[in-house]
Order: sequence, then structure tokens, then C-alpha cells
Amino acid sequence: MIRRISGTVIAHEEQGVVVDIQGIGYLVYTTDFPSLESFVTFYTYLAVRENAMDLYGFESEMMLEMFELLLSVPKIGPKSALQILSQSDVTALQKAIINEDPSFLTKVSGIGKKTAENIVMTLKGKLDAEALFESGDENVHENHEIIEALITLGYAQKDAREALKKVPDDVSETRARIAAALKLLSS
Repeated sequence: MIRRISGTVIAHEEQGVVVDIQGIGYLVYTTDFPSLESFVTFYTYLAVRENAMDLYGFESEMMLEMFELLLSVPKIGPKSALQILSQSDVTALQKAIINEDPSFLTKVSGIGKKTAENIVMTLKGKLDAEALFESGDENVHENHEIIEALITLGYAQKDAREALKKVPDDVSETRARIAAALKLLSS
């Protein structure tokens, strides 16, 4: 099992990046698309099927753990799990599962009501609510609202989330955070 790789991004593919590690290019399906020639580390999951071996990579161990939890849900495969993670914040996703709120998941493209309910029912007992809420991320709900506002203005969820990550921490007021994210998106 390949659990972590580090190397240089040499190409972007439609759903991933090619990472060069000592002359070998590994295609890594990911939600994170670093710039070309940047040095990256991905925490990985190797999906082995009859006709393919696919490598999925994540910027944090927390994202990898959530990916693996999603795979434990019946009828959720690696591509569906990756799609869910690419369109939602991991902490917000975990809180939605703990709070038994499938409506959060139905906002993800390709996830219907029954699948969302299935994910919540399968995973609600597998997440540690105390550890999640003690992790110190009080802004998850506010960030989710900001992302929803940016989506309403016509921006893609992934772009909105990336712009919000780049907003400086000292910008704390909601309107100011939206304005700063809009400025980043329009540049």
C-alpha cells in the first residue's frame, strides 16, 4: 500500500496531477491542484481493481481518513468519495454527519437524497464528535455561509473555497471576508 508520496508536480490532468518521484511520474487523483514545478506531499490511498490501480492523494491525513470513511459507505466508490471531498469542506462534512444533516450532502453535485441519508446513517457512529468540536474550528458554519453566498453569485464551490482559504486570518467580519474573497476571485 502506498500511504504517502512527495515529489514535483510535472503535469495537470483532468482529475489529478502527475507527480515526479525520482524519474517516475505517478498520476494522483486529487482535490488539490498545486502549480507546476511545486514540491508536494500527498497522503494517498491506492484503489486496486481488476483492470486498474488508481492512486488518490490528499493534502492532509484528515482528508484521507474522511475519504476512507466515505468508501465504507455502500455504493460510494473512490470517484464519488473524491467528488464529495472536492465540493465540501471536510470539517463541515463531518459536522453535518454528526448532526445527522443529509441536506448538506444533497448540495454536492451527483448526491441524491437517499445517498446522502445513507452516508449520514453509515458514518454517524464512526466520527468522534468531541474531538471534532474541540478541534477549535469555530468558523466552519460562517465559512460555509460565505461559500454559499459566493456560489449564489455564480462562482464554483471549489473556487469559492480556495479563495476563502486565501483570505487573511485578520479579516474576521463576515462581509469583509466575502469582499476579500470576491476580490481574489475577480483577479
